[in-house]
Amino acid sequence: MRNVVIQCLFYGSLTFGICTALLFICFYHNYVSNSQKETKEPTSVLYPDEKLQQQIIHGSGKTPRLHVRLQRPNKDETNEKRPILNLSKTFNYTDPEAVREFLKYGLNTFISKSLGNERHVPDTRNEMCRKKHYPSRLPTASIIICFYNEEFNALFRTLSSVMMLTPHHILEEIILVDDMSEFDDLKEKLDYHLEIFRGKIKLIRNKKREGLIRTRLIGASRASGDVLVFLDSHCEVNKMWLEPLLYAISKDCKMVVCPLIDVIDYMTLEYQPSPVVRGAFNWYLQFKWDDVFSYEMDGPEGPTSPIRSPVMAGGIFAIKRHYFNELGQYDKDMNFWGGENLELSLRIWMCGGQLFILPCSRVGHVNKQHILNEPEGTRAAIYNNLRLVHVWLDEYKEEFFLRRPSLRSIPYGNISERIELRKRLGCKSFQWYLDTIFPELEAFNRGH
Repeated sequence: MRNVVIQCLFYGSLTFGICTALLFICFYHNYVSNSQKETKEPTSVLYPDEKLQQQIIHGSGKTPRLHVRLQRPNKDETNEKRPILNLSKTFNYTDPEAVREFLKYGLNTFISKSLGNERHVPDTRNEMCRKKHYPSRLPTASIIICFYNEEFNALFRTLSSVMMLTPHHILEEIILVDDMSEFDDLKEKLDYHLEIFRGKIKLIRNKKREGLIRTRLIGASRASGDVLVFLDSHCEVNKMWLEPLLYAISKDCKMVVCPLIDVIDYMTLEYQPSPVVRGAFNWYLQFKWDDVFSYEMDGPEGPTSPIRSPVMAGGIFAIKRHYFNELGQYDKDMNFWGGENLELSLRIWMCGGQLFILPCSRVGHVNKQHILNEPEGTRAAIYNNLRLVHVWLDEYKEEFFLRRPSLRSIPYGNISERIELRKRLGCKSFQWYLDTIFPELEAFNRGH
């Protein structure tokens, strides 16, 4: 009997070791191949909803890939780029603990821990942005940061960067919402470290797992600032990041604005400047970054001009608090996350608002890598996209179902409240959106 137990333990350990090794060989190959791509191909930020949507699409047979066309950064946007550590020196692929930590958090925890709770990042703004001045009297901001099982140091750097680089007279509060995290260091340890920010941070802990969408609604309901600013829990803001957002909203209360999102590499945690881009999507409801038309930056403001964006990436944007409520907030019946960025973007444009990316506001974001599939998240993204399709796409929902016919019969819950909201707000048709805001959608689908 004893021999049988020993054999079982031996083979179980061996199987676990082989599986772990195979997973990381796959990951390492993918990372190296990505690193060796031509330097002509710029970096883009993939948000969680996009990753899930790619899993959904690629799981149902061959579909056209959406190629991303991006402009190269200007010289003055890259002259401060400095590598933090060399990849070969930062990660031990043979260390089981390092592998487990990466699979757990989707980033290099060794580097994250070595960076600590705060650091200085390069100022990636265009030179013209650095000469801009903003009024001392601006609306106040409530920064809403939701987290679930986040790596402790990444979360704390997010908070520290906001506190270091935001003038306190415009920072009403940081609302930190824990969506039932399971890790010990996000409990008492986090409470202890937050004491240094006493008076500026409200910590809310959900009693049950709500998902990103409903957790953000919980945070927004507790906010008292003039403007809501949503951030992800693995970001680092840059110099003068908030002033451009608040100034734009102070001039037009129905303007929703996003910073230009720089890339924080998930393996080196190097902060890398992004080119000026806008948000776009195809009929699969995949979000991608796309070119900015040259004429948009030909005016007197040049590369500092606000960029009209058909959609937002999702995680990072600012909106007047009263306008957020008037516009119908998020669809609270959407699950977890995925699709909410497209739904809110369409609602902003079709119901009388505007959506812009401001190149003079820069925020870095870690593009986490999750190797293991999350079936629950995939189901949520499908469900959420179907709610969007049936409420906002009108007759153009057939373009979506033409590409995803298997989703026609999948339930998407009761949408009567959202349809009534659309009527009450007097929203325009999706045809108007195509004609006025994103006429390139058809070419965007054909050309990629």
